[in-house]
Amino acid sequence: MDTTMDLDDIKSAWQALDARLARQDALQLELLRGQKQAQARRNLRPLLVGMLLQAVLGIGLVLLGVGCWRNNLEVPGLLAAGIALHAFGVLHIALAGIVSGLATTLDFAAPVLAIQKRLRLLLRIQVLNSNLCGAPWWVMWVLVVIGFAGLSPTPHVGPTPTWIWISLALGIAGMVGTWWWAARGSRGPRDPLARMDDGADGIRRNLRAYDELERFERE
Repeated sequence: MDTTMDLDDIKSAWQALDARLARQDALQLELLRGQKQAQARRNLRPLLVGMLLQAVLGIGLVLLGVGCWRNNLEVPGLLAAGIALHAFGVLHIALAGIVSGLATTLDFAAPVLAIQKRLRLLLRIQVLNSNLCGAPWWVMWVLVVIGFAGLSPTPHVGPTPTWIWISLALGIAGMVGTWWWAARGSRGPRDPLARMDDGADGIRRNLRAYDELERFERE
C-alpha cells in the first residue's frame, strides 16, 4: 500500500515537473520570439529608408526622361536617352514599391516557417532590385548627363562626342564586371570580399535570427 502511494506521488511529482518545464519552455520561446520580432523590425528600417530614396530618385529620372524626349522628338539620340531614363525611373519606382510592400506587410506573428519563406522572397527581390537598379548606374550616369543636355532649348545636334562613347564602353564593362562579382559572391558566400553591397544585409540578419529560432523550437 505504501509502495503504491509512493509510486503515485512520484508519478504526480514528475508530471507536475514536466508541466512546469513545458510552461517555462513556452515562456522562453515567447520571449525569444518577441526579441526576434523587435530585432527584425530594426534590421529592415535601413532597407525601407533606402527604398524611399530609390523611389524619389525614380521620380526624378522619370521627370528628366520625359523632359528630354518630349523636347527632342526629332533628335534620335536624345529621344532614345530620354526614353531610357523614363523607363529606368519607372523601374526604380516599381521595384522600390514591391520591396517596401513585402517588407512592411511581413507578419512577424506568423509561424516561423512562414516568416522564413517571406524573408527569402524579399531577399530574392532585393537582390534583383540591386542588379537591375544598382549596377546599371555604370552606364546610366552618362544618360543622365545627356538627359540634362537634352533639356536645353538649343540641344547639340552634331555627332555624338567621343567621350560619351568611351564612357559608355567603360560603363558597360563595369556593369558586366559588377554582375560577375555578384554572381561569384552568391556561389562562394564564405568569401566576404566576393559579395557586393546589395542592400540586403538586414534581410540576411533576419534570416539567420529566425533560423536560430527554428532550431530552438525543434529542440
